[in-house]
Amino acid sequence: MSFQAYLDGAERKTGLTPQQLVDAAHARGYDASTKAAEILAWLKEEHGLGRGHGMALVHVVQEGPTISARHVGTDGAHRDESTELRLDGLARR
Repeated sequence: MSFQAYLDGAERKTGLTPQQLVDAAHARGYDASTKAAEILAWLKEEHGLGRGHGMALVHVVQEGPTISARHVGTDGAHRDESTELRLDGLARR
């Protein structure tokens, strides 16, 4: 599953765009200094997200929407179209 697919899946499960989830995390004070486990616990408790979807969001909360080019342009299961993740939601595509 691609990084973007995890974010899209989180949107389908919660009804919130990735950007809305990231904004909610930042409003709670979560940032690059917050441990992943704390963010994951909040995402599970408040939004019902598991580890896979949660870790994709943890990355964006801590690091922003840019990912490594490692899987861009490959044909593996974890490939992404771009190093920039779409946070604006499925309806905007």
